[in-house]
Amino acid sequence: MYMKPYKILAVVCLVFLVTPRVSGQVVKMKSYEFGEGLDFETEDGKEFEITGYIQPYFESKQYTDADSLDAENRFRMRRARIRFNGTSSNKRFSYRLQIDLSGSSEGDDSSGNLFLWDAYISYDLSSRINVTFGQRSTYTDNRELFINSYALQLVERSRLTSAFASIREFGLFLQGNFRTGGGSYLKPYLVVTNGDGANVFNKDHGGLKVGGRVDFLPFGLFTNFGQFREADVMREQAPKLVVGVNYSYNNGMSSRRGRGSGDIIYLNDNDEESLPDYMKYGVDFLFKYRGFSALGEFVKTSATVPSDITQRVRNDGTTSTNFEVNEEQDVENYVKGRMMLGQGFNLQAGYLFKNGISVDGRYTHLDADDNSFLNNGTFYSRPNYYTLGLSKYLDRSYGTKIQGSFTYIDGDNINSSAGDPIDGNEWVARIMLTLTF
Repeated sequence: MYMKPYKILAVVCLVFLVTPRVSGQVVKMKSYEFGEGLDFETEDGKEFEITGYIQPYFESKQYTDADSLDAENRFRMRRARIRFNGTSSNKRFSYRLQIDLSGSSEGDDSSGNLFLWDAYISYDLSSRINVTFGQRSTYTDNRELFINSYALQLVERSRLTSAFASIREFGLFLQGNFRTGGGSYLKPYLVVTNGDGANVFNKDHGGLKVGGRVDFLPFGLFTNFGQFREADVMREQAPKLVVGVNYSYNNGMSSRRGRGSGDIIYLNDNDEESLPDYMKYGVDFLFKYRGFSALGEFVKTSATVPSDITQRVRNDGTTSTNFEVNEEQDVENYVKGRMMLGQGFNLQAGYLFKNGISVDGRYTHLDADDNSFLNNGTFYSRPNYYTLGLSKYLDRSYGTKIQGSFTYIDGDNINSSAGDPIDGNEWVARIMLTLTF
């Protein structure tokens, strides 16, 4: 179940209509910087921020050895998001509400549209420890998911993110921030979530997902939240580096990678749900210095399949005891064949010139297990992605930019978007404009 956009807009309008009358205070604009949002402040010190951005997008896909097929062109509003942040008078309580009015999902094989992105409340237990409850991006994904969508170095996130990231989750998030001497910082994270992705309003399937991350910044903090923005717009005057490791364990998962709830259900002889467990770990880094930036990520996943699974639930709700796809297929391999299992890495780097032009490159490699949805010919079965990008930043922020990229993709028994077998490889050209207020 997904929240309708008109319901979200109704809630936002209600907040604006009711809050001023309840508080009875004068709200003044504190500051405004293009690309960084509008900041408001009440008489008693409460702060409220509004930010948002739109990203019109064009994509053209073609296959190298399929001259009979026309290019697949696509125009859409990639993102149209608005975000509300606020704090209490003593700044210990804070909150965020973020919605996406474009209705675009983040994965090509995802179902449904995610309008509600962030909805959480945070509390500073101390100056070094913060706890958050609600729906937000999770700390157990690869580092690219730490980056705001309007601050990406290339037009789209890497295929590593598409393959393994859960994007948003609902649960409890703890974050620490400790100085460790010599200007360095250590940032540990702990996450306990439902493990079913975002916008889960129906039955909860499986158990909890538990995970964590540890980040180390040996040269101190990045300038202007640069740890969460890819290109080095601030042109760091001293080298900045963050290195991290992450791990998560999803106890009973009902989707391919923990991005959905109830998408894939299995039962035992007693008609009780019996779901596979999903493990993921990774290492990553982000480096910036004088306009140069580099990002590296590695992710590996595996699964444990219960031995008592005897039935699978079809899309129409009926059940079947047939798990055979071929003569060598068994229950365990069938279950794993519907999950995102394997490993991959993403390496990218770029340089932002002082005139606002950025030249960037990326290489992404996916290595699928023998039984994995990564072998699906329509969405994946493409081990190598080579991308070149060119961007023009129209101001000294992430507020306005024009980006283009060209990606060449090695195919391995791939299908077209319509599911037709294709001989050869494919390439994708993308253009996107970002406008942030």
